[in-house]
Amino acid sequence: MQSVPRFLQGIYGFEGKGLDQPFLLDGRLTYTVPDGTVTQPVYFRGGNAAHELVCVILMRDGTPMRYFPIAAKGDVHVPLRVVEDLEPGTAIELHVAAPVGTAGAVVIDLGLVEV
Repeated sequence: MQSVPRFLQGIYGFEGKGLDQPFLLDGRLTYTVPDGTVTQPVYFRGGNAAHELVCVILMRDGTPMRYFPIAAKGDVHVPLRVVEDLEPGTAIELHVAAPVGTAGAVVIDLGLVEV
């Protein structure tokens, strides 16, 4: 069985709206599982250049799937291999939540594999 790696990644600026107000960082941080495949999240890496804690949220079909808190001026690496499968048609997005007025940038790297 052949697998195809996919990545949602980049460096994105943001201004916080509140930890309870997550928002899509950028339209490029979206992915829909193609018909005829199953996709598995493999890892998440993130870095936070802001002076406050931020939280990156992996949304599945509009509902939070995983939360990745990233400390001020910190980073995180979370292995996700074999946690669960994403079925065809499943849509995922990466959102960020940060305290009101917090401005900064996050580095995002979500690795996926289509099987």
